[in-house]
Amino acid sequence: MITTKQRSYLRSLANSIQPIFQVGKGGVSENMIKQFDEALEARELVKATVLRNSEEDVRDVCNQIAEATGADIVQIIGNKFILYRESKENKTIILP
Repeated sequence: MITTKQRSYLRSLANSIQPIFQVGKGGVSENMIKQFDEALEARELVKATVLRNSEEDVRDVCNQIAEATGADIVQIIGNKFILYRESKENKTIILP
């Protein structure tokens, strides 16, 4: 669990990154969860977009992925969300 101060710091870092995933009509699949898991290990901070043709709500998609990968939800805004998980091998973000 991350604190409010840490969440604010992570939001500032995520401001400059582009979304690397898009969740569409198919929703959340096992393969997508695996890709999120690998990206979180490599980058620690991941931004994703839920497309308008998706049948699921942004919050539902974000909660499913966060629960499956063990990540913390940093922010959900509009149709985008940001996840954070500390890397075991490639730790680059140092939280305040």
